[in-house]
Amino acid sequence: MTTPANPFSAARYIKEVGRGVNGARALPRDDAKTLFDAMLAGRVSDIELGAILMAYRIKGEAPHELAGMLEAAHEHCQPLPAPPERPVVVIPSYNGARKQPNLVPLLALLLAREGIPVLVHGTRIFNDRVTSMTLFEALGIPLCASTAEASARLRETGGDGPLAVLPVDVLSPGLSQLLERRTVIGLRNSSHTVAKMLQPVGEHSPGEGLRLYSYTHPEYRETLTDYFSHEPANVLLARGTEGEVVADARRNSRIDWLHEGHQQTLVDPTGGSLADVPELPPGNDAGLTAAWIRRVLDGAVPVPAPIATQLEAIRECLKLGTRVTWASPV
Repeated sequence: MTTPANPFSAARYIKEVGRGVNGARALPRDDAKTLFDAMLAGRVSDIELGAILMAYRIKGEAPHELAGMLEAAHEHCQPLPAPPERPVVVIPSYNGARKQPNLVPLLALLLAREGIPVLVHGTRIFNDRVTSMTLFEALGIPLCASTAEASARLRETGGDGPLAVLPVDVLSPGLSQLLERRTVIGLRNSSHTVAKMLQPVGEHSPGEGLRLYSYTHPEYRETLTDYFSHEPANVLLARGTEGEVVADARRNSRIDWLHEGHQQTLVDPTGGSLADVPELPPGNDAGLTAAWIRRVLDGAVPVPAPIATQLEAIRECLKLGTRVTWASPV
């Protein structure tokens, strides 16, 4: 068992969250923040950390626990100054492509070429999936080596536009180390959920960044709506593709804007699957997907209708957001 240099005793927290599905109790928000801070700092022993990760895997995180964890995670992010007077579209990418092509880079590049600052943060590798980081590199777009470089790229006007692609191990080494525990345990843990909720720009306030968030199961949309309705938020919520936030190119999807305790439906489709499904690259091959994305960007292939709808919803959200008086971060 590895003993940290500045150990944190997690026994009393494990006693609360580790009692099983029926007996476990949620920690108060401040306790959840304290515990997650210690986990991010590497102060929790391996055996206690494993117990905590498995306990939450079984119990699940209460909304107020996630809020405390997210607050701790923001404090462990490297500083990333925000562009002046321009909110950043924040795109988390932690799932990658399993069967379908990963079109997160297409969404990011389409936004950036309109002059909209876009930050994509995520993992370099994830099991045998094709990650967005892999695809950006295949597209010839280098990953940022520091948050200072990412901040500079968010101010660029040439090339592919104000686009920064930032690996999570650069953004938050502590969070990256927790994410990597899934390769040891074989299961995702709370850090996966928290990483996708990050707004790492500036002071982490809603006015500085529009976060894209996705769900796979309809019932999870209700959980997320409830969570973001009680926290300072500027979130565009929609059903994504294999856990990624980009719209599924094969079907229409509802898109909601959650901000300052309000919910506004920007897209409410009448149907599901498209009658005319666009011709997509086969499978999830990185080279084929990158080549297809370039063809879309060059105008040789049309933007899939659901992604075009998502782009319009983002534009509308940014426009409406200029009229909102944003609260300070918690």
